Amino acid sequence: MAWYREREGGERINYGVSIGHIKVRMAVMHDSGTWMPVGDGAYRAASPAQIGEIANRIESGLREGAVSIGAGFPYTPAATRDELLVVFRIAARRKTPIHVHITPGVAGLREALALAGETGAALHVVHINSAGLAETPVMLQMISDARASGRDVTTEAYPYDAGMTEIQSATIQDTYKAAPAERLAELEWPRTGERLNRESFDRYTRTGGPVVIHTNTEPMVAAAITSPLTIIASDAYWQNGTGHPRTTGTFARVLGRYVREAHANVGAQHAAPLPTDTLSLMDAIRKMTLMPAQRLGARVPAMRQKGRLRVGADADITIFDPARVLDRSTYREPSLPPVGIQHVIVNGVSVVANGQAVEGVAPGQAVRAVRAP
Repeated sequence: MAWYREREGGERINYGVSIGHIKVRMAVMHDSGTWMPVGDGAYRAASPAQIGEIANRIESGLREGAVSIGAGFPYTPAATRDELLVVFRIAARRKTPIHVHITPGVAGLREALALAGETGAALHVVHINSAGLAETPVMLQMISDARASGRDVTTEAYPYDAGMTEIQSATIQDTYKAAPAERLAELEWPRTGERLNRESFDRYTRTGGPVVIHTNTEPMVAAAITSPLTIIASDAYWQNGTGHPRTTGTFARVLGRYVREAHANVGAQHAAPLPTDTLSLMDAIRKMTLMPAQRLGARVPAMRQKGRLRVGADADITIFDPARVLDRSTYREPSLPPVGIQHVIVNGVSVVANGQAVEGVAPGQAVRAVRAP
Protein backbone atom coordinates (compact mmCIF):
# COMPACT_ATOMS: atom_id res chain seq x y z
CA MET A 1 0.00 0.00 0.00
CA ALA A 2 1.02 3.62 -0.46
CA TRP A 3 1.88 4.11 3.22
CA TYR A 4 4.65 1.52 2.97
CA ARG A 5 5.86 2.71 -0.44
CA GLU A 6 6.38 6.22 0.91
CA ARG A 7 8.86 4.82 3.46
CA GLU A 8 10.84 2.46 1.27
CA GLY A 9 13.69 4.96 1.10
CA GLY A 10 14.51 4.18 4.72
CA GLU A 11 13.41 5.06 8.22
CA ARG A 12 15.28 5.41 11.49
CA ILE A 13 13.12 2.75 13.17
CA ASN A 14 11.05 -0.21 12.02
CA TYR A 15 7.59 0.76 10.85
CA GLY A 16 4.19 -0.83 10.33
CA VAL A 17 0.56 0.20 10.03
CA SER A 18 -2.94 -1.11 10.53
CA ILE A 19 -5.90 -0.53 8.25
CA GLY A 20 -8.18 1.87 10.10
CA HIS A 21 -11.97 1.77 10.09
CA ILE A 22 -12.01 5.51 10.90
CA LYS A 23 -9.98 6.58 7.86
CA VAL A 24 -11.72 4.12 5.57
CA ARG A 25 -15.11 5.37 6.72
CA MET A 26 -14.00 8.97 6.15
CA ALA A 27 -13.03 8.11 2.58
CA VAL A 28 -16.22 6.19 1.79
CA MET A 29 -18.47 8.83 3.38
CA HIS A 30 -16.51 11.70 1.77
CA ASP A 31 -15.80 13.32 5.12
CA SER A 32 -13.97 16.66 4.97
CA GLY A 33 -11.90 16.13 8.11
CA THR A 34 -8.11 15.94 7.91
CA TRP A 35 -7.23 14.06 11.08
CA MET A 36 -10.57 12.80 12.33
CA PRO A 37 -14.10 12.72 10.87
CA VAL A 38 -16.06 15.93 11.37
CA GLY A 39 -19.04 15.35 9.08
CA ASP A 40 -20.68 12.31 7.49
CA GLY A 41 -17.77 10.08 8.52
CA ALA A 42 -18.79 10.63 12.12
CA TYR A 43 -22.48 11.46 12.04
CA ARG A 44 -24.13 9.70 9.09
CA ALA A 45 -25.20 6.07 9.02
CA ALA A 46 -23.68 4.17 6.12
CA SER A 47 -25.94 2.56 3.53
CA PRO A 48 -25.58 -1.17 2.78
CA ALA A 49 -23.59 -0.27 -0.31
CA GLN A 50 -21.30 2.01 1.71
CA ILE A 51 -20.81 -0.68 4.34
CA GLY A 52 -19.82 -3.01 1.51
CA GLU A 53 -17.27 -0.48 0.27
CA ILE A 54 -15.89 -0.02 3.79
CA ALA A 55 -15.50 -3.79 4.03
CA ASN A 56 -13.80 -4.00 0.63
CA ARG A 57 -11.26 -1.33 1.53
CA ILE A 58 -10.44 -2.97 4.86
CA GLU A 59 -10.00 -6.32 3.10
CA SER A 60 -7.71 -4.63 0.58
CA GLY A 61 -5.58 -3.14 3.32
CA LEU A 62 -5.20 -6.53 4.98
CA ARG A 63 -4.27 -8.16 1.68
CA GLU A 64 -1.53 -5.54 1.29
CA GLY A 65 -0.02 -6.47 4.64
CA ALA A 66 -1.62 -4.25 7.29
CA VAL A 67 -0.66 -5.62 10.69
CA SER A 68 -4.18 -5.36 12.13
CA ILE A 69 -7.50 -3.52 11.93
CA GLY A 70 -7.94 -0.31 13.92
CA ALA A 71 -11.24 1.21 15.05
CA GLY A 72 -12.39 4.07 17.27
CA PHE A 73 -16.04 3.88 18.24
CA PRO A 74 -16.32 7.39 19.84
CA TYR A 75 -15.01 8.95 16.62
CA THR A 76 -17.66 7.27 14.43
CA PRO A 77 -20.84 7.40 16.55
CA ALA A 78 -23.13 6.89 13.54
CA ALA A 79 -21.57 3.52 12.69
CA THR A 80 -24.32 0.98 13.36
CA ARG A 81 -23.85 -2.34 15.08
CA ASP A 82 -24.40 -4.02 11.72
CA GLU A 83 -21.50 -2.03 10.26
CA LEU A 84 -19.25 -2.88 13.19
CA LEU A 85 -20.20 -6.55 12.96
CA VAL A 86 -19.05 -6.56 9.33
CA VAL A 87 -15.65 -5.19 10.41
CA PHE A 88 -15.32 -7.67 13.26
CA ARG A 89 -16.25 -10.55 10.94
CA ILE A 90 -13.43 -9.55 8.61
CA ALA A 91 -11.04 -9.60 11.57
CA ALA A 92 -12.21 -13.07 12.54
CA ARG A 93 -12.04 -14.45 9.01
CA ARG A 94 -8.60 -12.95 8.37
CA LYS A 95 -7.35 -13.99 11.82
CA THR A 96 -6.18 -10.47 12.58
CA PRO A 97 -6.64 -8.67 15.89
CA ILE A 98 -8.93 -5.65 15.87
CA HIS A 99 -7.57 -2.80 17.99
CA VAL A 100 -10.45 -0.73 19.32
CA HIS A 101 -10.66 2.63 21.05
CA ILE A 102 -13.89 1.75 22.81
CA THR A 103 -16.70 4.03 23.91
CA PRO A 104 -15.70 5.06 27.46
CA GLY A 105 -16.70 3.00 30.46
CA VAL A 106 -17.96 -0.46 31.29
CA ALA A 107 -20.74 -0.25 28.71
CA GLY A 108 -18.21 0.48 25.97
CA LEU A 109 -16.06 -2.50 26.91
CA ARG A 110 -19.12 -4.70 27.12
CA GLU A 111 -20.06 -3.62 23.59
CA ALA A 112 -16.63 -4.50 22.18
CA LEU A 113 -16.53 -7.83 24.00
CA ALA A 114 -19.97 -8.68 22.63
CA LEU A 115 -18.93 -7.87 19.05
CA ALA A 116 -15.78 -9.97 19.42
CA GLY A 117 -17.69 -12.80 21.08
CA GLU A 118 -20.37 -12.91 18.38
CA THR A 119 -17.84 -12.98 15.54
CA GLY A 120 -14.91 -14.81 17.12
CA ALA A 121 -12.53 -11.91 16.47
CA ALA A 122 -9.40 -11.31 18.53
CA LEU A 123 -9.86 -8.05 20.43
CA HIS A 124 -7.26 -5.56 21.63
CA VAL A 125 -8.65 -2.76 23.82
CA VAL A 126 -6.46 0.31 23.36
CA HIS A 127 -5.39 2.60 26.23
CA ILE A 128 -7.62 1.11 28.91
CA ASN A 129 -6.66 3.96 31.27
CA SER A 130 -8.24 6.69 29.14
CA ALA A 131 -11.25 4.53 28.23
CA GLY A 132 -11.80 3.38 31.80
CA LEU A 133 -11.04 6.42 33.98
CA ALA A 134 -12.56 5.64 37.41
CA GLU A 135 -13.87 2.31 36.10
CA THR A 136 -10.42 1.08 35.08
CA PRO A 137 -10.13 -1.63 37.79
CA VAL A 138 -13.56 -3.02 36.95
CA MET A 139 -12.75 -3.08 33.25
CA LEU A 140 -9.40 -4.78 33.86
CA GLN A 141 -11.29 -7.46 35.77
CA MET A 142 -13.71 -7.85 32.85
CA ILE A 143 -10.77 -8.45 30.52
CA SER A 144 -9.23 -10.89 32.98
CA ASP A 145 -12.51 -12.81 33.20
CA ALA A 146 -12.79 -12.92 29.40
CA ARG A 147 -9.27 -14.29 29.09
CA ALA A 148 -9.94 -16.87 31.79
CA SER A 149 -12.87 -18.13 29.74
CA GLY A 150 -10.63 -18.61 26.71
CA ARG A 151 -11.26 -15.35 24.87
CA ASP A 152 -8.44 -13.73 22.87
CA VAL A 153 -8.55 -10.28 24.49
CA THR A 154 -5.63 -8.01 25.35
CA THR A 155 -5.19 -4.38 26.37
CA GLU A 156 -2.61 -1.63 26.89
CA ALA A 157 -2.05 1.65 28.71
CA TYR A 158 0.08 4.77 28.65
CA PRO A 159 1.45 6.43 31.83
CA TYR A 160 -0.28 9.83 31.80
CA ASP A 161 -3.48 11.07 33.43
CA ALA A 162 -4.44 13.29 30.47
CA GLY A 163 -5.12 12.34 26.88
CA MET A 164 -5.05 14.27 23.62
CA THR A 165 -7.13 14.32 20.47
CA GLU A 166 -8.49 16.63 17.80
CA ILE A 167 -10.89 19.23 19.19
CA GLN A 168 -13.16 18.96 16.13
CA SER A 169 -13.59 15.20 16.56
CA ALA A 170 -16.88 13.68 17.64
CA THR A 171 -15.46 12.37 20.90
CA ILE A 172 -14.76 15.98 22.00
CA GLN A 173 -17.68 17.75 20.36
CA ASP A 174 -20.30 15.28 21.57
CA THR A 175 -19.01 15.57 25.14
CA TYR A 176 -18.20 19.27 25.45
CA LYS A 177 -20.18 21.34 22.94
CA ALA A 178 -22.97 21.85 25.49
CA ALA A 179 -20.92 21.25 28.63
CA PRO A 180 -20.91 23.62 31.62
CA ALA A 181 -17.87 25.70 32.47
CA GLU A 182 -16.46 23.21 34.98
CA ARG A 183 -16.43 20.46 32.35
CA LEU A 184 -14.87 22.72 29.72
CA ALA A 185 -12.04 23.45 32.15
CA GLU A 186 -10.98 19.79 31.76
CA LEU A 187 -9.65 20.80 28.34
CA GLU A 188 -6.27 22.45 27.84
CA TRP A 189 -5.03 24.13 24.68
CA PRO A 190 -1.45 22.82 24.70
CA ARG A 191 0.04 25.62 22.60
CA THR A 192 -0.81 28.19 25.28
CA GLY A 193 -1.49 26.09 28.39
CA GLU A 194 -4.89 27.74 28.91
CA ARG A 195 -7.88 25.83 30.23
CA LEU A 196 -10.87 26.33 27.96
CA ASN A 197 -14.13 28.17 28.54
CA ARG A 198 -17.14 28.55 26.28
CA GLU A 199 -15.62 31.32 24.19
CA SER A 200 -12.23 29.67 23.71
CA PHE A 201 -13.77 26.23 23.09
CA ASP A 202 -15.91 27.63 20.28
CA ARG A 203 -13.00 29.62 18.87
CA TYR A 204 -10.58 26.69 18.81
CA THR A 205 -13.28 24.42 17.43
CA ARG A 206 -13.45 26.68 14.40
CA THR A 207 -9.69 26.53 13.80
CA GLY A 208 -9.11 22.90 14.80
CA GLY A 209 -6.10 21.36 16.48
CA PRO A 210 -5.07 19.06 19.33
CA VAL A 211 -6.57 19.48 22.78
CA VAL A 212 -5.45 17.93 26.08
CA ILE A 213 -8.17 16.20 28.12
CA HIS A 214 -7.58 16.21 31.90
CA THR A 215 -10.11 13.61 33.05
CA ASN A 216 -8.12 10.83 34.67
CA THR A 217 -6.37 10.39 38.02
CA GLU A 218 -2.94 9.07 38.92
CA PRO A 219 -4.31 6.08 40.93
CA MET A 220 -6.25 4.89 37.88
CA VAL A 221 -3.19 5.29 35.65
CA ALA A 222 -1.09 3.32 38.15
CA ALA A 223 -3.73 0.58 38.28
CA ALA A 224 -3.52 0.22 34.51
CA ILE A 225 0.26 0.45 34.20
CA THR A 226 0.99 -2.08 36.94
CA SER A 227 -1.67 -4.61 35.92
CA PRO A 228 -0.17 -7.86 34.56
CA LEU A 229 -2.72 -7.65 31.74
CA THR A 230 -1.46 -4.47 30.13
CA ILE A 231 1.03 -3.85 27.38
CA ILE A 232 2.78 -0.47 27.59
CA ALA A 233 1.99 1.57 24.48
CA SER A 234 2.70 5.20 23.75
CA ASP A 235 -0.43 6.11 21.75
CA ALA A 236 1.90 8.66 20.14
CA TYR A 237 0.27 11.88 18.97
CA TRP A 238 1.91 14.58 16.89
CA GLN A 239 0.07 17.14 14.76
CA ASN A 240 1.58 20.20 13.10
CA GLY A 241 4.25 20.64 15.76
CA THR A 242 1.98 19.94 18.73
CA GLY A 243 2.03 16.61 20.52
CA HIS A 244 1.44 14.69 23.70
CA PRO A 245 4.43 14.06 25.98
CA ARG A 246 3.66 10.33 25.78
CA THR A 247 5.10 10.45 22.24
CA THR A 248 8.66 10.80 23.54
CA GLY A 249 8.24 10.03 27.24
CA THR A 250 6.14 6.90 27.68
CA PHE A 251 8.73 4.20 28.12
CA ALA A 252 11.25 6.26 30.07
CA ARG A 253 8.41 7.43 32.33
CA VAL A 254 7.36 3.87 33.13
CA LEU A 255 10.95 2.82 33.86
CA GLY A 256 11.79 5.91 35.87
CA ARG A 257 8.59 6.72 37.75
CA TYR A 258 6.58 3.48 37.94
CA VAL A 259 9.54 1.16 38.49
CA ARG A 260 12.47 3.00 40.11
CA GLU A 261 10.73 5.84 41.98
CA ALA A 262 7.72 3.78 43.02
CA HIS A 263 9.91 1.12 44.58
CA ALA A 264 12.08 3.74 46.28
CA ASN A 265 9.03 5.48 47.74
CA VAL A 266 7.53 2.25 49.03
CA GLY A 267 10.81 1.23 50.63
CA ALA A 268 11.37 4.62 52.23
CA GLN A 269 7.86 5.03 53.56
CA HIS A 270 6.96 1.53 54.63
CA ALA A 271 10.17 -0.52 54.91
CA ALA A 272 8.05 -3.54 54.09
CA PRO A 273 7.55 -5.94 51.17
CA LEU A 274 6.43 -4.19 48.01
CA PRO A 275 2.66 -4.15 47.46
CA THR A 276 1.10 -5.87 44.48
CA ASP A 277 0.57 -2.60 42.59
CA THR A 278 4.28 -1.94 42.02
CA LEU A 279 6.04 -2.96 38.84
CA SER A 280 9.34 -4.81 38.61
CA LEU A 281 11.96 -3.80 36.07
CA MET A 282 11.74 -7.10 34.23
CA ASP A 283 7.95 -6.99 34.09
CA ALA A 284 8.08 -3.44 32.74
CA ILE A 285 10.52 -4.48 30.01
CA ARG A 286 8.33 -7.47 29.12
CA LYS A 287 5.30 -5.18 28.79
CA MET A 288 7.23 -2.98 26.33
CA THR A 289 8.86 -5.68 24.23
CA LEU A 290 7.70 -9.29 24.37
CA MET A 291 4.00 -8.69 25.00
CA PRO A 292 3.40 -6.41 21.99
CA ALA A 293 5.43 -8.75 19.79
CA GLN A 294 3.29 -11.67 20.94
CA ARG A 295 0.06 -9.76 20.29
CA LEU A 296 0.98 -9.34 16.60
CA GLY A 297 3.08 -12.47 16.12
CA ALA A 298 0.29 -14.73 14.88
CA ARG A 299 -0.38 -12.45 11.90
CA VAL A 300 2.98 -10.75 11.39
CA PRO A 301 5.91 -13.17 11.02
CA ALA A 302 8.52 -10.47 11.66
CA MET A 303 7.19 -9.93 15.18
CA ARG A 304 8.20 -13.48 16.14
CA GLN A 305 11.81 -12.32 15.97
CA LYS A 306 11.29 -9.12 17.95
CA GLY A 307 10.86 -8.30 21.63
CA ARG A 308 13.41 -10.96 22.55
CA LEU A 309 17.14 -11.12 23.21
CA ARG A 310 18.30 -14.42 21.74
CA VAL A 311 20.46 -15.86 18.99
CA GLY A 312 18.74 -15.35 15.67
CA ALA A 313 16.35 -12.62 16.84
CA ASP A 314 16.38 -9.20 15.20
CA ALA A 315 19.02 -6.91 16.70
CA ASP A 316 16.59 -4.24 17.91
CA ILE A 317 18.06 -3.30 21.28
CA THR A 318 17.76 -0.39 23.71
CA ILE A 319 20.49 0.04 26.32
CA PHE A 320 19.51 2.26 29.25
CA ASP A 321 20.63 3.09 32.76
CA PRO A 322 17.88 1.97 35.17
CA ALA A 323 19.24 4.35 37.82
CA ARG A 324 18.86 7.40 35.57
CA VAL A 325 16.25 6.78 32.90
CA LEU A 326 13.41 9.31 33.10
CA ASP A 327 11.04 11.24 30.87
CA ARG A 328 11.34 15.03 30.43
CA SER A 329 8.60 15.90 27.94
CA THR A 330 5.60 18.00 29.00
CA TYR A 331 2.35 19.22 27.43
CA ARG A 332 4.06 22.52 26.58
CA GLU A 333 7.34 20.91 25.46
CA PRO A 334 6.34 17.49 24.15
CA SER A 335 9.46 16.83 22.07
CA LEU A 336 12.00 16.80 24.91
CA PRO A 337 13.91 13.50 24.79
CA PRO A 338 14.28 11.33 27.89
CA VAL A 339 17.51 10.92 29.83
CA GLY A 340 19.28 7.71 30.71
CA ILE A 341 18.99 5.98 27.32
CA GLN A 342 22.53 5.53 26.03
CA HIS A 343 22.12 3.37 22.94
CA VAL A 344 19.39 2.31 20.53
CA ILE A 345 20.20 -0.30 17.91
CA VAL A 346 17.83 -1.06 15.03
CA ASN A 347 18.55 -4.14 12.93
CA GLY A 348 22.12 -4.07 14.19
CA VAL A 349 22.73 -0.40 13.35
CA SER A 350 23.14 2.30 16.00
CA VAL A 351 20.56 5.09 15.73
CA VAL A 352 21.38 6.48 19.19
CA ALA A 353 24.94 6.27 20.53
CA ASN A 354 26.13 7.63 23.88
CA GLY A 355 22.81 9.40 24.33
CA GLN A 356 22.94 11.23 20.99
CA ALA A 357 21.02 10.57 17.78
CA VAL A 358 23.19 9.18 15.00
CA GLU A 359 22.61 11.16 11.82
CA GLY A 360 22.46 9.73 8.31
CA VAL A 361 21.30 6.23 9.19
CA ALA A 362 17.98 4.63 8.27
CA PRO A 363 18.09 0.92 9.14
CA GLY A 364 14.37 0.60 9.87
CA GLN A 365 12.49 -2.05 7.91
CA ALA A 366 8.82 -2.54 7.08
CA VAL A 367 6.86 -4.67 9.52
CA ARG A 368 3.87 -6.13 7.72
CA ALA A 369 1.78 -9.24 7.45
CA VAL A 370 2.27 -11.66 4.60
CA ARG A 371 0.37 -10.37 1.60
CA ALA A 372 -2.56 -12.55 0.65
CA PRO A 373 -4.62 -12.85 -2.54
